[in-house]
This record gives sequence, C-alpha cells and structure tokens, in this order.
Amino acid sequence: MSEWRRILTGIGPLFWTCVVWVLLIMVSALLFYWLPFRKYGHYDFNHLYGGFSGKHLLGTNNEGDDLLGLSVQGARISLEVGLITTILGSFIGGGLGMIAGYFGGKIDGAISFVVDVMLSFPALVLLLAVVSFLGGASIRNLIIGLGLLAVPAIARITRANTLPFVRREFVTAARALGASHKRVIFREILPNVLPPVLSFSVTLLAIVIVADGALAFLGLGLSKNHPTWGGLILGGRNYLDQAPQISLVPCSFLTLTVLSLTIIGDRLQARFSGRGARI
Repeated sequence: MSEWRRILTGIGPLFWTCVVWVLLIMVSALLFYWLPFRKYGHYDFNHLYGGFSGKHLLGTNNEGDDLLGLSVQGARISLEVGLITTILGSFIGGGLGMIAGYFGGKIDGAISFVVDVMLSFPALVLLLAVVSFLGGASIRNLIIGLGLLAVPAIARITRANTLPFVRREFVTAARALGASHKRVIFREILPNVLPPVLSFSVTLLAIVIVADGALAFLGLGLSKNHPTWGGLILGGRNYLDQAPQISLVPCSFLTLTVLSLTIIGDRLQARFSGRGARI
C-alpha cells in the first residue's frame, strides 16, 4: 500500500482530473437507466435538431432523441466492449508474453513469430476481415476481433518486462531452493510484471475504444438498437450543416474519454518505469 501511495503521490492534477472524468463516465453508464436525463427511445418531435436547452442540455438529434442520454447510452456499449476486450487481451497476451520471456528458446521463438505475424497485418483490415468472417457485427464478434488486435501488443509488452527479471537474484534463489516454474512465475515474476502491464492496458483500452468507433463509422458497427459513440457520430454525418451537435456531442465524449485514458496510462507507465523489482 505504501508503494502505491508513493507512486500516486505528486502525479499531478491533470492525472486526477482524467481519473474523475473516466469514473464519471463509467458510473453514468452503469446507472444509465436511473438517470433523470435518460431520453433514449423517448422521441421529442417538438425539438428535432434542437440546440442546447434546459430540457435537452446538449440538444437533440434528427429524431428528437436527447444527445446527452444517447452519448451516455453509447458509453455503456463502447466501454463494455472495450473493457472486456482489454481484460481478455491482457489475460491471454500477458500469459503468452510471460511464458515466452521466462522459458526462452524455441518457446520464445514460436510465440514471438506468431505475435510478429499478427502485428504485421494492418489492424483495421484484420478487424474488418475477422468481423466479416464471423458473420457481421455483434458484441461477441467485436470482442473477438478487437481481442485479436490486443493480444499481440500485450504479449510483446509482457515479454519485454519479463526478460529483465528472469535472471535476477531472487528468481535464481527461488529456483535454487527447488521452486517449480509455476511458483516462480506467479510468486516472483508476476508481481513485478503486473504493474507496467496494467498501466499499458489502460492505454490499450483507449485504443480499443477508438478502433470500435472507427469500425462503427465505417458502417460495420452494432445496430441502432445498440448505439456506440462511433455509430452516433456516423448517424449525424448527414446533418453537419444544420445540426453539427448530433455528431459533435458523442465525438466530444469519445475524444475526452480516450484522451483521459491515454494520459492516465502514460502517467502510470512513467511512474512504473522507474520502479525497482519487488523482492
């Protein structure tokens, strides 16, 4: 606990501002159906293309739907896909990276080859191919497609952070005392590798949210019944001249959330980069 206090102390007000924004978005998305401004599916035909007002704080779209409610509803889907993808990618990629870095040799070579092959494909092209092959956009297919993009990046980061600890004194001592490979990996290496990998996962979450938005903007996202930030931006593309807020409001939510996650991840990585091994 004292180490985490040292890491988070003096990290700067910008970091905490970003944390507050991300928490606000997550809590709003979680409690969406109990929020007073929830207007999704309740069309106000008297305020089509409406601007900012007391009734609709961020305006309405071409169907009279409240843009604040839509944006929070979009956060539910975008964050759900992003969080599940990041967790699965971190679990699978992290495991592969630790195995490659710890055992080395042919195992490292085989895993590194697969990772390099996956990274060689253009990310968006691979994502489009996977989603199309699986039968179109659904939450499950998006998670699988985005997860394939997350695994190699996490695997490479985890391997790079594992290698310095493999020959450290406390690992050598554990082996000399007869500790199994499983015990060495989980008790000695994992606690030292986990913090930088988790901090990178925050940045990866931002990347996944952007990729999900890009896929939706290309018309391969979820249906209108499952609005995402990318889909909402796409929905306002034809109304930029008369009602730019239809696209700009969800775009602002997406931009601020991705920017906040990126800053949080960068600050945590900078803090953990100077951290010594936990013996």
